[in-house]
Amino acid sequence: MKACYVTGVKSMKGHKRSHSLHATNKTWKANLQKVTIINEKGEEERVFVSARALKRGVKRGTIKRA
Repeated sequence: MKACYVTGVKSMKGHKRSHSLHATNKTWKANLQKVTIINEKGEEERVFVSARALKRGVKRGTIKRA
């Protein structure tokens, strides 16, 4: 299963409720983007990062894109 490299966010499961309150299974997927980053060792690595973490990481300088 895909997860965010930075925050560990994954997809969530729950129930979709109709007007009559009939429950059916539903999955909410995280907004994961495949990006190339420079890891702690200085090597380029392709990973999945959530859009929220990517936006904050690039702005704060904690994520360095290749």
